[in-house]
Amino acid sequence: ASINYYYNSEAQKIELKFNNYNLKVTSKNPFLVLTGRYLDYSIEHQLPTSTYFYDDQIFIPLLYSFNILNKASGNNLTYEAGKILIKDKFIPEEPDTKTGFEITGISIDEKINGTLVRIKSQKRILTYTSSYKENVLKIIFRNVNSDIEKLKLSDGSGLIKNINAKNIGNDTEIEFTLGNEYTTNEVLNADGSNDILITIHNKIFSRNEEREKNKSKWEFDVVVIDAGHGGKDAGAIGVNGVKEKDINLDVALKLGKLIERDLKDVKVVYTRRNDTFVELYKRGRIANEKGGKLFISIHCNSTAKKPSDASGFEVYLLRPGRTSEAISIAERENSVIKYEENPEKYEKLTDENFILVTMAHSAYMKYSEKFSDLLNKQMTAELSISSRGIKQAGFYVLVGASMPSVLIETGFLSNKNDEKYLKSAKGQNDIAGAIFKAIENFREYYEKVMQTEQ
Repeated sequence: ASINYYYNSEAQKIELKFNNYNLKVTSKNPFLVLTGRYLDYSIEHQLPTSTYFYDDQIFIPLLYSFNILNKASGNNLTYEAGKILIKDKFIPEEPDTKTGFEITGISIDEKINGTLVRIKSQKRILTYTSSYKENVLKIIFRNVNSDIEKLKLSDGSGLIKNINAKNIGNDTEIEFTLGNEYTTNEVLNADGSNDILITIHNKIFSRNEEREKNKSKWEFDVVVIDAGHGGKDAGAIGVNGVKEKDINLDVALKLGKLIERDLKDVKVVYTRRNDTFVELYKRGRIANEKGGKLFISIHCNSTAKKPSDASGFEVYLLRPGRTSEAISIAERENSVIKYEENPEKYEKLTDENFILVTMAHSAYMKYSEKFSDLLNKQMTAELSISSRGIKQAGFYVLVGASMPSVLIETGFLSNKNDEKYLKSAKGQNDIAGAIFKAIENFREYYEKVMQTEQ
């Protein structure tokens, strides 16, 4: 069967025309828009990941789009999974299952600040656990059979000293013996394949004389405040028409005034001080050029459907997102690159390459984690809206900032009560005050750590 459609190659948009509905799909965008052809009907369907663009064609993640395609077509559609997987400009072949093993090998890529391990798998592994004790990182993959001999390593010279693996019942257990320089690890599914990626971070050492020589580099003397969106990019729109860009800027300016008034030896740097559009990569560059010691990006959350019951604030760290909610929020915030002259520059910051970028942030991660904890506690104590917790996702705006950094979603503009609170002077003062107190506490912690490490 064929479907009538209209495709705008310049805008990278396609509109599928069914009997009763039109379905609009935009390249690299997580929203599908379904409208009635004859009835006043329109809904937005938010995917947990964006659509893909390859060879002048738009591809949608079928698993997450199947229900809306069923509704649009008016038919009972079926599909056969696993035929082909498309990821940007890479089309992997169907896996060779003749070996009889689901996990078939391992590759190790050592970096100056950590190691990236790729576990090669023939099927998607959805369940795994990890633990670390006495220099041994143990990861158990559920319901898979592995070619054990291809996973083992002895006499490693880097961060990984030894790898041992064994099949236990229906599971595979892999043990990594690590050096004393180990700090943290992450385990996640790779996009675009069935592989598992493991990032193992190490400590970054500096000689005492170099640290003393560059002592000013470590003084807590510059805070960078990033008011999200701005100018032609309004950000989320509230139930009653409030624009996210305005809330972000109001809170940022109030926070800056508190720092300037009460922390006179700390310089405040704004990525924007008025209603202007600043490209994401420039925000990080501003922070670096001004010698920022802490980068705070201020945003408001929203759901596709308005009004909604979703409420509360969230604090985000720069790491690949672990939940569909975190991924979709990052996709929405990252989508502002569509307003930029050269959005293609960001394509390299996806998937495995993005993980390598976050590894480069490992030197600052413990400080980002500490500040996020202080911030979450302070905001919980002082705000009239509740905390949704500390989370992690891949925000482009945090990538370029070579310093401890967090992104704050201060509340949901799609929630009437949150929107009212965020728009009010009290709400904005509460938020700015809580962030300021967290900065004060973090500065005390940061300077103590710097003194002991020097």
